[in-house]
Amino acid sequence: MEFLFLCVIVFLFILAVFDLSVGVSNDAVNFLNSAIGSRAASFRRVLIVASVGVFIGAAMSNGMMDIARHGIFRPEHFSFYDIICIFMAVMVTDIILLDVFNTLGMPTSTTVSMVFELLGATFVVALIKMASETTGSGLNDLLNTEKALSVIIGIFLSVAIAFFFGTVVQFISRLIFTFDYRCRLKWKIGVFGGICSTAIVYFLLLKGAKDLVFMTPDVKTWIDVHTLPLLGCCFAGFTLLMQLLHVLGVNVLKVIVLMGTFALAMAFAGNDLVNFIGVPLTGLAAFSDYAAFGEGNPRTFMMNSLNGPSDTSFWFLVGAGVIMVVALSTSKKARKVAQTEIGLGSRDSGDEMFGSSRIARRLVRWSLSGLGWIRHIAPAGMRVWVSRRFDTKNMTVEQGASFDLVRASVNLVLAGALIALGTSMKLPLSTTFVTFMVAMGTSLADRAWGRESAVFRITGVISVIGGWFLTAGAAFIGAGIIVMLMHYGGHWAMFALGILTIFLIIRSNRRFRAAKTEEKGDVMFQAILSTKDQSKTWPLLFMYIKDCQEKFFVSAGECYSLMCTAFVREDLRTLDRTERILKNHKQELKNDRRKETLCLRQVSRTVAMEKSAWFHLANNCCMSMLYNLRRINEVCKEHVENNFRTLPERYITESETISAKVGELFEGTCGMMASESLESVDSLRMRCDRIKDMISESYHRLYSNLHEGDPEAMSVLYVYMNVLQETQEMVSSMRKYLRAFAKLKDSAYSGRAKAKNIISD
Repeated sequence: MEFLFLCVIVFLFILAVFDLSVGVSNDAVNFLNSAIGSRAASFRRVLIVASVGVFIGAAMSNGMMDIARHGIFRPEHFSFYDIICIFMAVMVTDIILLDVFNTLGMPTSTTVSMVFELLGATFVVALIKMASETTGSGLNDLLNTEKALSVIIGIFLSVAIAFFFGTVVQFISRLIFTFDYRCRLKWKIGVFGGICSTAIVYFLLLKGAKDLVFMTPDVKTWIDVHTLPLLGCCFAGFTLLMQLLHVLGVNVLKVIVLMGTFALAMAFAGNDLVNFIGVPLTGLAAFSDYAAFGEGNPRTFMMNSLNGPSDTSFWFLVGAGVIMVVALSTSKKARKVAQTEIGLGSRDSGDEMFGSSRIARRLVRWSLSGLGWIRHIAPAGMRVWVSRRFDTKNMTVEQGASFDLVRASVNLVLAGALIALGTSMKLPLSTTFVTFMVAMGTSLADRAWGRESAVFRITGVISVIGGWFLTAGAAFIGAGIIVMLMHYGGHWAMFALGILTIFLIIRSNRRFRAAKTEEKGDVMFQAILSTKDQSKTWPLLFMYIKDCQEKFFVSAGECYSLMCTAFVREDLRTLDRTERILKNHKQELKNDRRKETLCLRQVSRTVAMEKSAWFHLANNCCMSMLYNLRRINEVCKEHVENNFRTLPERYITESETISAKVGELFEGTCGMMASESLESVDSLRMRCDRIKDMISESYHRLYSNLHEGDPEAMSVLYVYMNVLQETQEMVSSMRKYLRAFAKLKDSAYSGRAKAKNIISD
C-alpha cells in the first residue's frame, strides 16, 4: 500500500513540473509584459533580470507554503487517504484548467485556481465525512472557513485596488512627465527613481526578507524598529544615484523598468510559487509522516502533523525556479498570453483581439457622459493645462514599443509593491490580477483607449475578468467531482484520471501547434502595419485582402453545395454544421474588415482615396453573399426540423443543376483569385449572367406552376422559391465583386514583387 501512495506522490511531482511549465506560460509572463511592451531592453536581457528575481523570490516563498498545508482545511480532521485524494484532484484540475486558458490565450490565475480547487475538493470530502461519521463535526470544524474567506476576499479585492491605484498613480505621473518626458527629466527623474527604488527595497527586502530562513528574531525586531530611518536613507541614496546616472547619460527609466521586472519576478516567486509546488510538497510531507508513524490503514491515520510550519528544502525551491525560467524562455503559449495584455494596453489601434459587447458599449457611453460633465464643471484654465500635459504630438516611445517607459515603470513598480505587501501579510494576492489590472488602470489614465478602440479594450478586460471568475467556478466544481471519483473509486480511479490528464495535455499541445500554423495572415497584417514605405503598403495590403477573401469564397462554395444537398436529403446535422460555419464567417469578415481598414490608413492619402471605393464594394459584396447563404440555410433548416414534406422529384434535378453551376462559379472565382491573370474575369461575369437567367427561368416556371400542384407541397415549394431568390441575389453580388476585385488586382500588380520581398523578410 505504501508503494502505491509513493507512486501517487511521484505523479504529483510530475504534474507539478507540468504545472510549473503551464503556469509560467500564463502567470509568470506577467512580469515581462511591461519590459517587452516598452522595449526597455532585449528579451534576453529582460529574461536574465527576471530569472535572478525568480531565484531570490523562490528562497522567500517558504512562509507561503502554509496556505497549502492548513490554510483551507483543518488537517487534524482528515486522514492521509483524504489528503491524497484532495491533492491529486487539485493537481489534475489545475493542469487541465491552465492548459485550456493558455491555448485560448487568456490570462488566468494560478492563485484562484489553487485556492478554489482546494476549497472545492475539501468541501466535497467534508460532506462525505459528515454523511458517514457520527462524530458531530460540522463544516466549520473541517474547513478553515475564516482563513479561506480572508484569502478569497484578498484575491478579488486586489482587482479593484490594483485598478484604482494604477489609474491614480499613472495619471499623476503623466501630469508630471507628460508624453514628451525626455525634456522634463533634468531634476524630476532623480526623485522619481528614488521613490520607485525605495518602494522596491521596502516591499521586497524589508517585508519579504522576514521569511528568509536565516533571518533571526533579533534582526526582524531591529528592522521593525528602524523602518523609517532605513526608508529615509534608501530614498536619499537612490535619489542621488539616479540623478547621477542621468547626468552620466544613462536612461534611468530603463533602469527602473528592469528593477521593476526584477521586483515583480521576485514577488511572483515569493507569492505564487506555492501554487505550483505547495500541494506536492505538502503531499510529500504527509506521506513521510504516514510512512514513519502510520499503522497501515491510510483511512484512519490523521494528518495532525500538517498543522506545523512548513520546512521546505531550499533545493526544491531553486529547482522550481530553474523549471520556470526554462519554460518562460521556450514557451510559445507565453508569447500568446503576453500579446493579450500588451494589446489591451497598447496606444496603437492595431489588431483588436476582442469584439464589441453591450456592456462595453454602455460603459463607454456612460464614461463619455461623465467626462463631458467633468469638463463642463472644471475651470477652463485647468482643462487647458491638463490637455497640454496629455498632448501626444511629441510622444516619446521606443522603436516598435506599444507604450512608453513612464507607464512601464509605474506598471512594474506598483504591481510588485502590491503583491509583495500581500506576501508579507500572508495573503496570496493573485499576480495575474494585480499586474493585469494595474496595466489596465495605467492604460485608462494614459488615454490609450481612444474612441475607436475603447469598446474593444473594455470588452477584452471584461472577458479576462470573466475568465477569472469562470476559473474559480470551474476549479471548485471540477476538483469536487474529481475528488469524489477518487474517494469512491480508489486507486483505479486515480490511475484512470492520471492517464486522462496526460492525454488531455498532449492533445492540447498538438492543437496549439496546429493553430500556430494557421496564423500566417496575422504575420502579413503585422508586416503591413510595420511597413514605413507607403509605395509598398498597397500591394502588400492587396495580398492580405486576397488571401482573406479567397478563404471565404472557398468555404462559401462548400457551404452552398452542402446546404442544397442537405435540404434535398433532409440532413439536419449538416444544416446545423453549416449554420455554425456561417456564423463564424460573419465574425471573421467583420474582423478582417476592421484590420483591412486599419491597414488602409497606412496607404498614402491619394492611393487610399482611389482604392477605398472598390475596397469597400468588395467587402460589402462578401457580406451580402454571406447574408444570402444564412437566409438559405435558415429556411431550409426550419423546414427540415419541422419534418415537412420533401422537395418533389421533378425539382430535385433542377436544384442539383443550379447547385452545380453555382459551385463551378465559386471554383472559377477562387481560381481567378489565385492566378496572376485577369483574363478570366469577363468570362466569369458572363457566366454569372447565364446562371442568373437560368435561375430566373426556374423561378418563373415554379411560380406559374405553384398553384397547380399538390396543395400540401406548397410549403416546400415556398422554401425552394426562397432558395432560388437568395441564390440569384448571391450571384449578382458575386458579379459586382468580380468587377471590384479586378480593379483592385490590376492596381496591385506593379508592386507585387515588393510585397513578396516584405513577407519573405
